[in-house]
Amino acid sequence: MKHLKLAIIALLFFISPSLALAQNVVYSQYDKFDFRGGEYAVVGVTGGLLYTYRSGTDGAMLDAYDDSMTKIATVLLDFFPEKIYATRFVSYPDKIIVLYQALESNKVVQYAALLDEKGRLKNRPIELGSFKTGIFGANKAYFEYAVSDDKKRILIYSAGGKSNEVDIEAKWLDDNLTNLKRSKASFKTDNSVQHGEVVLANDGVAYMPAFTPVGALAYADQYFIMMLQPGASKFEAKELPLSSKFATSGYFRVDNHNNKIYFGGFYSDKKNGSFDGIVFAAFDIASAAFQNAKCIPFDNEMLVAAGGRRRNHELDNYEVKQLIVKNDGGFVMISEIHYVTTRSNYTSGMGAYSFYGSSMSNLIHEYHYNDIMALSYNKDGVREWGSYVPKQQYSQEDGGVFSSYTLLNTGGTLAFLFNDFNIAHSHIQLATVAADGKTDIHSFTAEGNDNPDWLPRSGKQVAARVLIVPCLHKKQLCFARVMF
Repeated sequence: MKHLKLAIIALLFFISPSLALAQNVVYSQYDKFDFRGGEYAVVGVTGGLLYTYRSGTDGAMLDAYDDSMTKIATVLLDFFPEKIYATRFVSYPDKIIVLYQALESNKVVQYAALLDEKGRLKNRPIELGSFKTGIFGANKAYFEYAVSDDKKRILIYSAGGKSNEVDIEAKWLDDNLTNLKRSKASFKTDNSVQHGEVVLANDGVAYMPAFTPVGALAYADQYFIMMLQPGASKFEAKELPLSSKFATSGYFRVDNHNNKIYFGGFYSDKKNGSFDGIVFAAFDIASAAFQNAKCIPFDNEMLVAAGGRRRNHELDNYEVKQLIVKNDGGFVMISEIHYVTTRSNYTSGMGAYSFYGSSMSNLIHEYHYNDIMALSYNKDGVREWGSYVPKQQYSQEDGGVFSSYTLLNTGGTLAFLFNDFNIAHSHIQLATVAADGKTDIHSFTAEGNDNPDWLPRSGKQVAARVLIVPCLHKKQLCFARVMF
């Protein structure tokens, strides 16, 4: 079970009529970039300009672009320590917040810095905590981040614990990096327990999923929503009723408008069985109770369309990526086939992007990202339609950074942008799903700039009909502005 790091695009899907999507692509200029040693990110729009981030041997910097992707300025982030990682940007109309972890001697330090609308440092970065790394150095992200939908609350936390316990240390900040509250809390169960990533409501309350894994597949026989008030010393835990079923691939979404938390995932009737249906639940924050929890079995039509009759049970590899709740209480759950395999012998050139990855070990990691599935249900749990986007993406030793997709939600149409892998080269594909579930897939015209390799999974929707997607070409980096 895995809570994925992607944020929900909470727009008005299924309210306005479906619109045909035409595309226009504009590239930025290339900048020198080493894929193996550098970082990159789409920051967002601030002060009327688009900001992106890149780092390498020349330092860390923000680049500012206008609507034609002409570079207006480059801002050197010279306040960064020499070794940083786990960088996260939060953009506002008039400022940017950057969160980052720095390796300093034998410890990892968490920092936050406030930048103005031109990307310049406003105040000295603040230190929020540190951990000693041990003799092998930093080997993980010691701190995690959660940002509320309105971006007025930011949570910096570290979570761990023993086999039957979850511990958390957390600090709340406002959008000016003022320290608001801090908490240290724990949650214990009778069995082994694991946790997912925290989601943060606009009022500052933190919600962490926790589950007790059982069996060889680590499905959950218990699933909890754990609430942590700012400054509180203990969790308030509420258990999701599973009716003796086993949940997996759970995904949380906070609905600040309706004061609810929505949960979507899959379930199995057996602790080591294949998926038998989906789990959907609505948790009412005011009453601290589940008002609507359903285990909805797959119907035969859906199983056939999704390939569920195959003996390899590939349906079991779906992971929930997004959960879109409709005004009538129905929902659309978007999932993708994703799994990682390993093998001990290496055959060169098997993945479309294997040349970007490298391994000094005989153990080779292979990344698989395949079909996308969107399922629409009404408020009574009856499936209205299912849409399936076929794709097959495979690469080696690159973390799958060229795989998966980026999603644009126009308000009436869902648009999935992804690479169509081929051993020789790849093409950008665009799949659109209309409000009635009708799916259209066609090649995406994105010529120019020497046809770079796109990284859709790292793309970001920065306006109602605008996506920004990073692209690589040899040892160069650029960004594509896609207008629909």
